[in-house]
Amino acid sequence: MKKIEAIIRPEKFQDLRAKLSEIGISGLTITEAAGTGKQKGQKGVFRGTTFQIQLLPKLKVETVVENEQVDEIVAIIIEACNTGEIGDGKIFIHPIEEVIRIRTKERGAEAVL
Repeated sequence: MKKIEAIIRPEKFQDLRAKLSEIGISGLTITEAAGTGKQKGQKGVFRGTTFQIQLLPKLKVETVVENEQVDEIVAIIIEACNTGEIGDGKIFIHPIEEVIRIRTKERGAEAVL
């Protein structure tokens, strides 16, 4: 199994969720995040005063899937979240040794489904 972790623009989440739902991926963990990278923030204006926003809002979307699903899900994330602009985000893929559902003590793929 693999854990796919994507850092995306918040406005792209609903598109991503709909596309993942179409292929049966409904188990997602979403975390509000803030970050900076090549985008290096943006300028804001408050009452006529310009200021630099250093950390931009992002969402971290995580899911654990079977190894065979990784390429399809990565392709969906790229399709749903790509604007072609700096700041579209990153995808990280981590190996998962074991998953245990606390309530039923199920292990492995059954614990994820």
